[in-house]
Amino acid sequence: MAAGSPSSDDPVLSMGGGSFQGNDYTASLLAEIGGGAAIRRMCARFYDKAFADPHLDQFIRSHADPHSERLGNWIVEKMGGEGTPWTAERATRSREEVELAGGHRVCVHDRSSAHVAAWHSPKRPAADVGDHFQLNDARNWMRLMFWSAREEGLLAASPRFGRWFCRFIAHFVRVYERKAPPFARESMRWSTDPAQLQGYLEAGSRMTDVHGLSHEAALAQLPRDERADSDWPYHR
Repeated sequence: MAAGSPSSDDPVLSMGGGSFQGNDYTASLLAEIGGGAAIRRMCARFYDKAFADPHLDQFIRSHADPHSERLGNWIVEKMGGEGTPWTAERATRSREEVELAGGHRVCVHDRSSAHVAAWHSPKRPAADVGDHFQLNDARNWMRLMFWSAREEGLLAASPRFGRWFCRFIAHFVRVYERKAPPFARESMRWSTDPAQLQGYLEAGSRMTDVHGLSHEAALAQLPRDERADSDWPYHR
């Protein structure tokens, strides 16, 4: 195991200069859950759910784009142990710009440009076009991602992967919305409750309990210790 890597049972993120770093530990987690193929299956399941979720689908300009492949390759590359599939795929992408709402055009070639395409998706209400992701968007996204990981059996195959993955998502969701990381653990628990899943599906795949809330009201949905834990997901 590389110097400075967590112990075999330690899910703490490896950080260098504020940036996440994959290492022997994360590569071992990837192998433990079945490798990159398992991650890509999780991402394919996630996008099936996102396409059916009216709130998330408004950010997805086209279902024809290889969304799940790109996200899966990005996670695999971050974890390490299977080369650089995201970098390799990115080098082959078309540089043609896509047309967005409000006359915007963008070449989708990395995460930043993909976010711009989502903010200016022609599916969004005109009044919302250009608005960045909000806390409710991030919570909706995280819940479906963890649900997909659970359904694909990744969390059962490796509980330590589940603990690490929750921290990993909490770290990167900050890019979408800086207030979202404390909600990752609640988002992972959400899919353990059959009644919540049934309610979501019966509501037309809508998460009625996260949208339209103030930040204070959203925080009130978390256990007190998670509201106040400003060091997570980085401490032991």
